Amino acid sequence: MIEPADTSAQRPHYRHLEQARAQVIELLSRQAVERELLQRQGTDTTRRQDVVSQLVERQHQAALEARLASFHPADIAFVLESLEPDARDLAWSLVRADRRGAVLLETSDNVRRALVANMAPEDIAAVVAPLDSDDIADLVSSLPEEVGQQVVARLDNADQAEVRSMLSFPEGSVGALMDMEFISVREDASLEAVQRLLRRLKTLPPHTSEIFVVDRSNRLQGLLSLSRLVLGDPETPVSAEMTRDVVFFFTDDRMRDAVDAFERYDLVSAPVVNLHDQVVGRLTVADVVDEMRERANSEGLRQVGLSDEQDLFAPVLKSARARWPWLGINLVTAFMASRVIGAFEPIIEVLVALAALMPIVASIGGNSGNQSAALVIRGLALNQLGSHQLWRMLEKELRIAAFNGLLCGLILGIATIVLYHDLALAAVITVALVLNLLTASLIGVCAPVLLHRFGRDPVMGSSIILTATTDSMGFFYFLGLAALFLV
Repeated sequence: MIEPADTSAQRPHYRHLEQARAQVIELLSRQAVERELLQRQGTDTTRRQDVVSQLVERQHQAALEARLASFHPADIAFVLESLEPDARDLAWSLVRADRRGAVLLETSDNVRRALVANMAPEDIAAVVAPLDSDDIADLVSSLPEEVGQQVVARLDNADQAEVRSMLSFPEGSVGALMDMEFISVREDASLEAVQRLLRRLKTLPPHTSEIFVVDRSNRLQGLLSLSRLVLGDPETPVSAEMTRDVVFFFTDDRMRDAVDAFERYDLVSAPVVNLHDQVVGRLTVADVVDEMRERANSEGLRQVGLSDEQDLFAPVLKSARARWPWLGINLVTAFMASRVIGAFEPIIEVLVALAALMPIVASIGGNSGNQSAALVIRGLALNQLGSHQLWRMLEKELRIAAFNGLLCGLILGIATIVLYHDLALAAVITVALVLNLLTASLIGVCAPVLLHRFGRDPVMGSSIILTATTDSMGFFYFLGLAALFLV
């Protein structure tokens, strides 16, 4: 007789993580409601109420614990980040201890710090101990410095040495994110000897597609792919099958440059060497994907003036304080634009149509400038903009702005004639739109480059400069031309 498959050990794959979050929230909400109903009962049944309350709470906690046990650590992290602090703490207390390290690895920095805030350093060390040294270093680097040092001090000697070594590298460098688990062989070994080595290891490090070939001093000589190892003649030496043209990184290389190299060369893994060309680790596609995701999230938040890794349920004052710089700068730029309008109040009183049309000039200019800025920021990120390329790009963007300005200006001019029956007003708004688009493209190209040269963030700073310029100059061009030719 065929026995039914044991589904208890199978982990369901959730196509929509919202479903997982909804299930956990439903269990938490049901538990809170039933606890409140029990508390409303009379004092005569206090003892019975306590017994029933404990039974109900244990039942819900068991159901919630079983539900969380079926989730992937990344799904648990997603659920925790979606819960309010009280519910998050309750759900976190029900995550099995042997899975907490993997869950912490998937959470954002702020949520991670909130989860471990009430944990003793020895408990944190016990949770992260099963992880690889590079993952431990990643977690420790996001904790407060004093707590991180206490956690590292409670690891075993081997993990301590590796974690301290990785923490010594600058943040954002390849050395800080590399994986120290790799396989290396000598070039004078035979393929059969390498195969015997791999069979003794039982398992390979994740994302292993190539084996590093080194000399006696552990200096990188080349790479041996697994396909050549399996298909080659067992008696052939490694030197005859290995590839000497190797893409590798130094420990102090920027992770941003490594990400670009992985995208350009379709790499799965790459060796990392020190200044003496000795192999000390490797970079895998998993590390690169994590870095790309963090970069995308960070740039998306910085564009609206938020710091990295915001907690959705952070305290109100903390969240408000994080938004003050952005709001303050925008308040100043909005005031500047309003003063430009204020200078032309007598003109607007004579021609009321100006008040209805002038936001169009500023809005289209801002959109055009954002397009130019996005291309420049991408070029800077990929190191594609030298001085010659920059001038060519500026020339191209100005030509595009002139063409689009004339096209949009003519359309807007025709609409102005239809609405206000004023040919002069149509001509003024057309010229103003062309001038503002030219200004927007100039700022859109130059602002990111200048900010990058001075070590500032071009993603966030460019949008502030561009918005202030296109609004103020758009109003100035339109109202100024109206004052010269219409009044």
